[in-house]
Amino acid sequence: MNPVWIIDDDRSIRWVLEKALSREGIEHRSFATAREALDRLADESPQVVVSDIRMPGLSGLEFMQELKERLASTPVIVMTAYSDLESAVAAFQGGAFEYLPKPFDVDHAVELVRRALEESRRRFDAPVADGDTPEILGQATAMQEVFRAIGRLSQSHATVLITGESGTGKELVARALHRHSPRSAKPFIAINTAAIPKDLLESELFGHERGAFTGAQATRRGRFEQSEGGTLFLDEIGDMPSDLQTRLLRVLSDGQFYRVGGHTPITASVRVIAATHQDLEARVRQGLFREDLFHRLNVIRLRLPALRERREDIPALARHFLAKSARELGVEGKRLTDAAMAFLATRELPGNVRQLENICHWVSVMAPGQTVDVVDLPPEIRAEVPVAAATGEGQSDWRRALEREVTARLARGESGIAEKLTRDFEAALITRALVNTGGRRIEAAGLLGIGRNTLTRKVQELQIDTRE
Repeated sequence: MNPVWIIDDDRSIRWVLEKALSREGIEHRSFATAREALDRLADESPQVVVSDIRMPGLSGLEFMQELKERLASTPVIVMTAYSDLESAVAAFQGGAFEYLPKPFDVDHAVELVRRALEESRRRFDAPVADGDTPEILGQATAMQEVFRAIGRLSQSHATVLITGESGTGKELVARALHRHSPRSAKPFIAINTAAIPKDLLESELFGHERGAFTGAQATRRGRFEQSEGGTLFLDEIGDMPSDLQTRLLRVLSDGQFYRVGGHTPITASVRVIAATHQDLEARVRQGLFREDLFHRLNVIRLRLPALRERREDIPALARHFLAKSARELGVEGKRLTDAAMAFLATRELPGNVRQLENICHWVSVMAPGQTVDVVDLPPEIRAEVPVAAATGEGQSDWRRALEREVTARLARGESGIAEKLTRDFEAALITRALVNTGGRRIEAAGLLGIGRNTLTRKVQELQIDTRE
């Protein structure tokens, strides 16, 4: 393996890093100036570079630029005593693996070097999205049912109601329904009925005549006219005001509508696809949604599964979003380790696919290096309670919580998991049994189905505080 290069004009910094890397058995080479290191590049290639930024002559950032032109994949850890915003931004813009402000903790510096070495050893092709990427991804059974429904509806003009939690991809499915329908050559118009004020929504949907209200200086075509012959997607339909529900029902029933302030009926040849994250049946019972409109919309219903119902799709989705982020940002694509992927599968992710996409975009910008491990994930995701541990459903919750805990510990690279969890399990059983019996060991042993001597021995081994 090639050595780690240390570049710093401060002899004491070089000495500290040399000693620390020697203790770890990591081969290294030191340079007092960036120019010396650059001249050495003709004969030798570093595995990792740890370089100061501000040095006499050639700066660390200038050296990094030269290095990236010759050895683009070599990780560079930049150091500086000037911990300012400009230095940090310049370092990362130049392609730095990580930024290490001085004074630094030596153990932390060695850990960064180790991670950079692992990054350097990995030889992988960054995921690249090509023209054959499916419009919607999913191998889970629940998603295959959605795909089959889209296929069956490909020659239909039927009204469709898409239900599912926020972030499950309802608009993507609506666009797919349009793209694979006889109306595909005509417009697809989407409108979020919850995002537009009630006073403006009617005009947005149906348009208005000149002079219909203050500010209406010209006739305006609404969304129904704009989507003539095509598809109108009404997102968050459950939040539509009641008076507009009546107008929408009339369009669906008669195929005609009036612009605001208009007197001439306009015929609408439009396929309506509606979507909601709400329980429309419950809103009907509460008098918040018209029952007749509900039945008009609910001709064909497609339910999109939450991401927790299709966890096997997380790896493919994550790879897709990482490639997409890399393409949009114009940077090299990143990759989640198996541990990071397994860890993500233990998270609740209430924002579903949209939240997973946001996580991938975050790590594309914020994570050091091209390989993303558990520690590189957003802090709020690492702090989140695993989904099974957060639920309160049924008597098997503790087993699901245990399974998630094991997965999380494996993802963190822990060892001796069985022994640690077994001790925790036994300690919890005995402690709660003793609490239940007021500290009477014979009764507690009887409740647990073990001998009194066994319980006493376990209390000593596990160092259980019996005063609770």
